Amino acid sequence: MRFHLFICSCFITAGILITAPATAFAQTPNTNPQAVQQELDRLKNDFEALKQQYGERIAALEERIASLQSGGAAKPAEAPSVIGSSVGNAKLFNPDIAVIGDFLGTAGSNKVSPGPALEMHESEASFQAIVDPYARADFFVSFGEEGVNLEEGFVTFPAVPGGLLVKVGKMRAAFGKVNTLHNHSLPWTDRPLMTKNLLGGEDGINDAGFSVARLIPNPLFFLEATAQMFRGDSEDLFKSSKRRDLSYVGHLRAYQDISDSANVDLGFSYSQGHNASGLVNDVDLGRFQTRLYGADATVRWRPLRRAIYRSFVGRSEFVWSRRNQPDSIVRTDGYYVSGTYQFARRWFAGVRYDRAGRPDEASLKDKGQSLLLTYWPSEFSQLRGQFRRTQFATGKTANEFLMQFQFSIGAHGAHPF
Repeated sequence: MRFHLFICSCFITAGILITAPATAFAQTPNTNPQAVQQELDRLKNDFEALKQQYGERIAALEERIASLQSGGAAKPAEAPSVIGSSVGNAKLFNPDIAVIGDFLGTAGSNKVSPGPALEMHESEASFQAIVDPYARADFFVSFGEEGVNLEEGFVTFPAVPGGLLVKVGKMRAAFGKVNTLHNHSLPWTDRPLMTKNLLGGEDGINDAGFSVARLIPNPLFFLEATAQMFRGDSEDLFKSSKRRDLSYVGHLRAYQDISDSANVDLGFSYSQGHNASGLVNDVDLGRFQTRLYGADATVRWRPLRRAIYRSFVGRSEFVWSRRNQPDSIVRTDGYYVSGTYQFARRWFAGVRYDRAGRPDEASLKDKGQSLLLTYWPSEFSQLRGQFRRTQFATGKTANEFLMQFQFSIGAHGAHPF
């Protein structure tokens, strides 16, 4: 390295020397051998000075590089380098830590599923870091008013042979769109009736297992296939009474840009696992399974010239449930349709329609409508109001107004797109 730098400096200096004499001689009409010799001696001295100066700089640079490569501390005179090295080393062994608060207030009447007037709905702490060149770890711990829960905790291996993306740990299943989102990432204050009724409630399909995903190359659009296997326990949806009672999830995602300002995202999902209908006092009286089929679609629009002022996101998701029970097979379904429009830099308006059956009784259908208004003071906080009207299958109707305030501190990594 030192030799190459020296050669470069010589060429630069030589160019200066060649140009300088020509200019000097052109400006000196009466030249003689003694004057030429004096000029050459002066240029030679300048060249030696430049050579010495470049040599000192190259030596200092090589010493600095050797110090950084060996991991040693810099010289005492280089105080800023010592501080920067200490900060870098400290960051190297600490994960990115963030905390997100989700405060929720509710007003109105709901005699079927009432909630508290005010609550700290959830506080999520995230710990994310690169384990080594071959793995990354992500942990998300949620703190509620009643306890602590490991929402997700998994390690990702992005460089597995065969172009595979492998995850191992506890994670949200890749079933549809809403099931993969954390509470603070939702475009609403709550989850749709479809998720509450057919996908196990707020936590959804969230279990310990492993996931394998792979891109499917093709010249038309982005295509990704995901296969997952879990322990078989997901709230009221799946229940594992034996080690072999595993649950499975498959997802196929297709993404395509429609224009410079719009894109569409389509997905198809399948899930299978054992339910608890055959368990009586923890005694397994039969082998009964639940199968879920899902389809989701997301359309996004954000004009390039007005991207911070105008946007639209349309979402819809359908789920079909087939639940085997001791006395029957219950077939039901559910869906939601929503749209969110940004009409100013920090303001968003939204609407959502819900309809979902009950997994154990096909004749019962719940319906819901919501209007939303969201304000973002900054990217670290959010204020949202939602009017929610729910017509329960039992004949009762709930009219509620929900107010949500979210805030975050720390470096929180991006969630699935």
